[in-house]
Amino acid sequence: MTALSMPADSADTAGPPEPPRPVPGERHRLTAVQGLAALSLDAMASVAYGPEAIVLVLATAGGVGLGYTLPVTLAIAALLAVLVASYRQVIAAFPDGGGAYAVARAHLGRRTSLVAAASLVLDYVLNVAVSVTAGVAALTSAFPALYDDRLLLCLAVLLLVTGVNLRGIVDSARVFIVPTAVFVGSILTLIVVGLFRSAPASTEAAAGHASIVGDSATTVGALLLVKAFASGCSALTGVEAVANAVPSFRTPAARRAQRTEVALGALLGVMLIGLSVLIGRFHLQPVEGVTVLAQLADASLGHGWGFYLVQFATVVLLALAANTSFGGLPVLMSLLARDNYLPHLFQLKADREVHRHGVVALAAVAGVLLFFSGGDTNTLVPLFAIGVFVGFTICQTGMVIHWRIDRSAGWRLKVLLNGLGAVLTGVSAVVVSATKFTEGAWSVLIALPMLVVLFECVHGAYGNLDERMEFGRVPAAPHRSRSLVIVPVSHLSRLTREAVNAAVSLGDEVRAVTVVHQDEDDRAAARTLRRDWERWNPGVELVELTTRRRTIGRPVSEYVRKIYRYHPGTRVTVLIAEVEPDRLWQRLLQNQRGAVLARAVRRDTAAVICRLRFRLAAPGRAAKAP
Repeated sequence: MTALSMPADSADTAGPPEPPRPVPGERHRLTAVQGLAALSLDAMASVAYGPEAIVLVLATAGGVGLGYTLPVTLAIAALLAVLVASYRQVIAAFPDGGGAYAVARAHLGRRTSLVAAASLVLDYVLNVAVSVTAGVAALTSAFPALYDDRLLLCLAVLLLVTGVNLRGIVDSARVFIVPTAVFVGSILTLIVVGLFRSAPASTEAAAGHASIVGDSATTVGALLLVKAFASGCSALTGVEAVANAVPSFRTPAARRAQRTEVALGALLGVMLIGLSVLIGRFHLQPVEGVTVLAQLADASLGHGWGFYLVQFATVVLLALAANTSFGGLPVLMSLLARDNYLPHLFQLKADREVHRHGVVALAAVAGVLLFFSGGDTNTLVPLFAIGVFVGFTICQTGMVIHWRIDRSAGWRLKVLLNGLGAVLTGVSAVVVSATKFTEGAWSVLIALPMLVVLFECVHGAYGNLDERMEFGRVPAAPHRSRSLVIVPVSHLSRLTREAVNAAVSLGDEVRAVTVVHQDEDDRAAARTLRRDWERWNPGVELVELTTRRRTIGRPVSEYVRKIYRYHPGTRVTVLIAEVEPDRLWQRLLQNQRGAVLARAVRRDTAAVICRLRFRLAAPGRAAKAP
């Protein structure tokens, strides 16, 4: 048998197996642990205000109402389990990310998918603003002297988180692993220690603070329980972030994202239920000026270093919880840009797999919110939960349709779970919108349709551009047209020579043009240029364009229009030669005439603009064009 006919797996010729080739950019993607740190901070931090939101609502019914804290928390934990199971399936069915937007786009139609996308965008932006203000509020509670500077502190934290994320999501995950681990560890320790106590170790944190428990109410109605459930569901914000950012994980991305989603759900559920059990065990009552979590840390760990560790970890995690949005929203914006609902620049990635334009846009909008809210958390919190509940409801509804079409093993149970989740989150969205309407929720209800209209306008603009550009059609056969290259000049130099050399290589005909103003100095300069041009004799005509105004752009654009008028089949190129500085600061020495000329010609004509930058070498070395 010859070598050519030998089987490919022959033991005589087979070499050692090739190692698997690394996936490009893989080291800039997330592991499961890094994903938990980068994408779960929003959900993890919600244990600081989720149980408190439940207690504050139930407290209006007095001590009887507070007795329902654990049942309401268990209902929220059950919904959390449904959401985690659902988003685990979303990750498998839609591995390109996008979460509710991807599900709705596939099963609920284009318009519904845009509503889902708008709700996610609002949720992510508000999460940044709320997380930053909540973290700074916790800090100023510990150090009241900083209270007047809270806006500057908010902007400083936002700038820090933005800078970290511009370096890449993996870098941000590495930075946030330690704060996440410290927070989760301190909360779990608080719960475990508290379960072994028969009485509070300390009540010093609440001492001297007025109770806000209602005195007269003794019955608990269904409406109050629903309102408490809806308020407590603020602890579920951020559960969707992993499904939205699946492409940010290392291969196999879907499997790693599923593990991260399950770990997030398990940790969040344990912490919520554990804290709720301790609230009932210590008969805790909400008081003014002290958080429920602070009272629990005091009762469980005593008013010592453990108490302050929990408080410090909470401050740090709340401030950094904005990182969840920086991990999820840029990916979502890239998907919207891919589908022509946002400018295509949001689809671009930098060297470290960073959607930098999405990161910067998120930081800018969040900064505006922080500025107009004055860094006040209470101004922003009423706006927070509506968007995420709308996204949850749309996603759950879409997954019901997905399972009815897919009909894989156990599809009926999955339909039941997702249907129940859709009903519960839909009810929560309605309740939160109604109860928080006068507190600012009306602005979210207006912003949602406005974002959808914005997406539609961008999509329409791209559709119109595609139609005019005839994308998808077979173009007509190419043909040669007369080509004229116009070179604006003002004097003779090495730059002029290089410009003319480039022009004669580009077109059939080349004309140099110079703009002459009416004052005597310009006329004298024009006569000198004419004399030097004739002495040089490059074989290119020099045309003088006279004008009464001190401008260079309009005369050149009028000359181009005149060429089009008398020679309509001519393809005109305006070649603008400029010097490329050796140093960045040297750009300040340039007069920007090239930019002014290019802007005028582009605005007023259909000519091709060619801005040719020449880098002038040091003396003794040849110049070259980059």
